[in-house]
Amino acid sequence: MCSSDLRSRGDGAAPQPEPVVPVTRPVTLPATGEPGSALTVIRADIGECTRCKLHTLGRQQIVFGVGDPQARLMFVGEAPGADEDVQGEPFVGRAGQLLTKIIEAIQLTRSQVYIANVIKCRPPQNRNPEPDEVAQCGPYLERQVAMVQPKLILAMGRFAVQSLLAGSVPQVESQPLGKLRGQVYAYHGVPVVVTYHPAYLLRSLNEKSKAWADLCLARAQL
Repeated sequence: MCSSDLRSRGDGAAPQPEPVVPVTRPVTLPATGEPGSALTVIRADIGECTRCKLHTLGRQQIVFGVGDPQARLMFVGEAPGADEDVQGEPFVGRAGQLLTKIIEAIQLTRSQVYIANVIKCRPPQNRNPEPDEVAQCGPYLERQVAMVQPKLILAMGRFAVQSLLAGSVPQVESQPLGKLRGQVYAYHGVPVVVTYHPAYLLRSLNEKSKAWADLCLARAQL
């Protein structure tokens, strides 16, 4: 059951979901076929990507996505870090370990969800993604969502939230993430719940209760 803290699962009731914020940005699905095969095609389309400057700034490899290609729940983060750049899989470092615990807290495993980032290459020194980088990778994330067709997306961190909600939430770029929490939005018709990035939670332990409330909201939607 959802409770007020990530460290315990008592009998507290999940918060009631807010109305979905309407958006009208339909996406055309890629050619029909098995989602896993289609994701492989999308990864092949990316190749060894040289579309933005990150390929010249020390990235080792593309970090595409991992998990169930037919997952009901999809987690979207911002960008790979150093560990992810080495292993080629999103969320495998300390933040990834916390994400695994978050997933397990709602009685799922990593293999039952799908995990991806807005951009697929590590920015140098883990700096924030820049607009041109997000613009180049955005279509690939859109195709990933279209193929997985999750029932809900959990957007983790400011840049993930801005990327997913740009165009549907007025002035989303200037709004603090904390003010965007607590509602259900939509990305091409898929419900989106906003929460903090696991890396932020590692630095701000007092925010874990808020993240747990976000997870309860997501769980209620599912």
